[in-house]
Amino acid sequence: MFLHCGPFQLDLSRPRVMGIVNVTPDSFSDGGQHLSVDAALAHALQLVEAGADMLDIGGESTRPGAQPVSIQQELARVIPVIEGLRGVSVPVSIDTFKPEVMKQAIAAGASMVNDINALQDEAAMRAVAASDAAVCLMHKQGDPQTMQMNPDYRDVVAEVADFLQQRVKAAQAAGIDCTRIVVDPGFGFGKTLEHNVALLRELPLFRTLGVPILAGLSRKSMLGALTGRDVEHRQSVSVVAALLAVQRGAAIVRVHDVRETVDALKIWNVISGEQ
Repeated sequence: MFLHCGPFQLDLSRPRVMGIVNVTPDSFSDGGQHLSVDAALAHALQLVEAGADMLDIGGESTRPGAQPVSIQQELARVIPVIEGLRGVSVPVSIDTFKPEVMKQAIAAGASMVNDINALQDEAAMRAVAASDAAVCLMHKQGDPQTMQMNPDYRDVVAEVADFLQQRVKAAQAAGIDCTRIVVDPGFGFGKTLEHNVALLRELPLFRTLGVPILAGLSRKSMLGALTGRDVEHRQSVSVVAALLAVQRGAAIVRVHDVRETVDALKIWNVISGEQ
C-alpha cells in the first residue's frame, strides 16, 4: 500500500513515523520550545535525522482547552517553516483545520493536510481536492475548548468508525482518491480514558475502512492516567503505545520521540518478519 503525498509515494508496507513540530506557545507537551522559525526548522531536521518518515507542522494548539488563533497568526508561524523545508527528503504535513492555511501551506510545499475536522468545512474539502496532497481525516467530538467536558457515546468504536467511513466517502466524492486518504480515530479528542482504551483495543476494526490508519497517542493524558506519569516523563509509555497501535494495524504513528520510536519499530519489524 502506498500513500500519495504530492511528489512522494510513501510505502506503507512497513509502519511509518510522523514527527511532530509544534510552532506554538501552548501545545500540551512542547509548547514554546520551537516557536521561532529557526528553532522549528532545526527541530524538524533533527527529527528527519532521527528517522522520521514524515513531518507534521502545526501552528495552533488543539489540546483540550486551547484557545483559537487567527488565520494570520497561524500562517505567520507555519509558512516560513514549510518554505524552509523545501527539498527535505520526507513529506511535510500541515496540521490545520483552516482552509486558507491549507491552501497556502500546500502552495508553500506541504504535501499532506492533517485536519482534526476531517474536511467537514466545504472550503477545506475544495482546497485538498484541488491539490495532489494527502489528507488525514480525524474524528473528534466537540471542539478543543469544550471537548473534554463530558464526552458521551453509546458505542465509541462504532460511532467513530461510522463517522470516518462517511468522511472517506465524502472525500472520494469530492475527487480525492483513496490513495491520498488516511484516517485517525482521534485519541483524546472528545474521549474519556475508557473511550481511548476501547479505540486502541479495537483499532483493527478500522482496517475495514480500506485506507491507512494514523494513530496519535504520543505523551497524551490517557498515558498519564494509566501510568501516573506527568507529560515530561511519558517517553517510554509513548513508545509502547505506538508499538501497540502498529500491532493493531496503524500504518503511521504521530510521535514526539522519533528516535526512540524508530528504534523500537526496527526491532518490531525484525521480530514480526517485516523487511
